[in-house]
Amino acid sequence: MSKTLSNLAAIEVIDLSKSFKGKPALRHVNCTVEDGEMVALVGASGSGKSTLLRHLNGLQESDRGTVNIYGMPLQSNGRYHSKVRLLRTQIGCIFQQFNLVKRLSAIENVLVGNLGRMSLLKSSFRLFSKEQKLQALAALDRVGILEQAYKRASQLSGGQQQRVAIARCLIQGAKIILADEPIASLDPESARKVMELLVQLNRERGITIVSSLHQVQMVRHYCDRAIALKDGEVKFDGATPNLDDTKLNDIYGAAAEELVLRGHGELLV
Repeated sequence: MSKTLSNLAAIEVIDLSKSFKGKPALRHVNCTVEDGEMVALVGASGSGKSTLLRHLNGLQESDRGTVNIYGMPLQSNGRYHSKVRLLRTQIGCIFQQFNLVKRLSAIENVLVGNLGRMSLLKSSFRLFSKEQKLQALAALDRVGILEQAYKRASQLSGGQQQRVAIARCLIQGAKIILADEPIASLDPESARKVMELLVQLNRERGITIVSSLHQVQMVRHYCDRAIALKDGEVKFDGATPNLDDTKLNDIYGAAAEELVLRGHGELLV
């Protein structure tokens, strides 16, 4: 199966459009992310980054257009494919606010990544096997917080919680990780560690990563390719070095200032 998947684009978006109460959020978006790429979604507030990510993981239905995952339609013209649940197991998601169950321990939050492949009975009662628990510990070790395995998520720092979320993607066996502003709530040092971890997983394991990032310095430092959105339209899709300050100003005008960190921002990289 992996050999077949590797010959296909990880994500293909075709003429994707979405409106909310008559206001366009995505306008005829077309883009392809190849297997093993690390791509940044760039844009000022309201540009459509988060909306696009929610369509890529099937959390939101489009008005028109198609999203393919490894050649199979996740959704098309507002309808989910019959195998959407199977496709979602290929996609791990990381959110700005971590999306962990605060009362559960780190390892329990990681084990949640198995639920998509378990029977309804076992998933309802969280009946995890010894092997699954060992895999969860190994995932926490991989992201550098094995010693926090039995602490409640509420007791962890923001950076640690985000690494738990990444470990959950690993235990899920995700071939694609979609990250929606994964460092927006973190201090500079934690943000750097999270981005470096994502880069390592991309390079060492070949995991395809698409991350919306608000800070263009981070995009330039960690991602080879960027897709810039404005008012729900793709305005740039290419090599990150070509998304220079001049190009940003051409696309966003005065709003480009929102994307460029000032002051302590240089500590991030």
